[in-house]
Amino acid sequence: MEEINELIRQRLKKLQELKEIGIDPYGHPYETTHKAGELHETYGDIPAAELESDPVECSVAGRIVAWRSFGKAAFSHIQDDSGRIQVYFRKDILGDDFRLTKKLDIGDIVGVKGTLFRTKTDELTILVKEYTLLTKSLRPLPEKWHGLRDIELRYRQRYVDLIVNPQVRETFRKRSAIIKFIRDYLEQKGFLEVETPMMHQIPGGATAKPFKTHHNALGIDLYLRIAPELYLKRLLVGGFEKVFELNKNFRNEGISTKHNPEFTMLEFYVAYRDYNYLMDFTERMITELLERIAGSLKIPYGEHTLDFTSPWQRITMYDAMKQRGVPEEALKEPDRAREFAMAKGIDLKNIHSHAKVLDEIFKELVEPHLIQPTFIIDYPVELSPLAKRKKDNPELVERFELFVAAREIANAFTELNDPQDQKTRFLKQVEDRERGDEEAHRMDEDFIRALEYGMPPAAGEGIGIDRLVMILTDSHSIRDVILFPQLKPESR
Repeated sequence: MEEINELIRQRLKKLQELKEIGIDPYGHPYETTHKAGELHETYGDIPAAELESDPVECSVAGRIVAWRSFGKAAFSHIQDDSGRIQVYFRKDILGDDFRLTKKLDIGDIVGVKGTLFRTKTDELTILVKEYTLLTKSLRPLPEKWHGLRDIELRYRQRYVDLIVNPQVRETFRKRSAIIKFIRDYLEQKGFLEVETPMMHQIPGGATAKPFKTHHNALGIDLYLRIAPELYLKRLLVGGFEKVFELNKNFRNEGISTKHNPEFTMLEFYVAYRDYNYLMDFTERMITELLERIAGSLKIPYGEHTLDFTSPWQRITMYDAMKQRGVPEEALKEPDRAREFAMAKGIDLKNIHSHAKVLDEIFKELVEPHLIQPTFIIDYPVELSPLAKRKKDNPELVERFELFVAAREIANAFTELNDPQDQKTRFLKQVEDRERGDEEAHRMDEDFIRALEYGMPPAAGEGIGIDRLVMILTDSHSIRDVILFPQLKPESR
């Protein structure tokens, strides 16, 4: 730390010296003609002789990320958002201005104007004719002293992470491309993008614990939304037949490599369809996304190669559990299920119902093995209070979850549009809340009223954008794909 403080003191001294000779260390707009990447793309193959005979004038701006001084000359690398370009400062060309290069440091932002040439090592380089300090950096970049290896520091100081790690910048460019593709895909399929409230009087649409706030003017408590589902289904009642929303959800739960309290979710709903339609739709959308973003349906993820070639496996929740050794009796009898779970060391604290015991068994014994894209279908009614029952087995609902690399990527179902059944299930959820289940649904009388006006048969789905980006960028923590993940307060 003392070394860092000394480097900062040296930079502060340079800052003061620049001000004393009339140089503004925090400059003004600067006109550029090219990006670094553009210069490499356009002139990267041009021979040295051709650049010498037909000089290319250029102006770029960026951050100094490397510096080598040789007395009367200096080489530097300038980095902008497209890449890096080498620049060459010479005293015989810059005259008195060359001495001011001694006031420059790695991390400073400069603008340079000059002509392109090739060095003896054949590197494309700008011969600087004039330069301007645009921003003086007071802190050294991490590689100057210990390198940015501390993972939490990378998340906490993402701005530094982005400067020194080009692969991180690429991850977030790819994230942006993924979201753009999904938005364009849905719009091309006739879906209307909408915005619904972020603050709810009654949190609903998922089994999760919400964040609570208070609205002073209205004098009421509000909750940051855990899901937009119930509002989007109100729009189906209102006559829209295809709607989607790409936005944030907030859940006051644990933080892990798979969970962040603030996350991005896609939810979309289509009238007159069911969960079978959504499985086909999801498979087509993601395979087209992979072809666009990755150029292949086979991508690396850690030690695995994920194969998204159609068709993806579809298997019921119960059959998947049988494959992992769960006995038939445990699927049917609550006591046997508890015995089996406890024998496997599964924690059943505050877990009372048969369906939720089975859910815990599924999470422990099945999920870790769902590596290749797999639709798990047909869940117990109690686990899916907003989904429609199966015609041939009313104890189950028409629901699927898509798993990839042992992570739930999507959750969808044929929507329940029977207001009486929905009210009964809400009442059951209220009972569960009274018994201590903080994640159980609350009663939403207005949503029931909306259903009483009539919602068409429909199917709806939520896709976790952060987890999808994790898969497509071979990232193994959700924090790697969120620019500013939630962290504990910094200790000083």
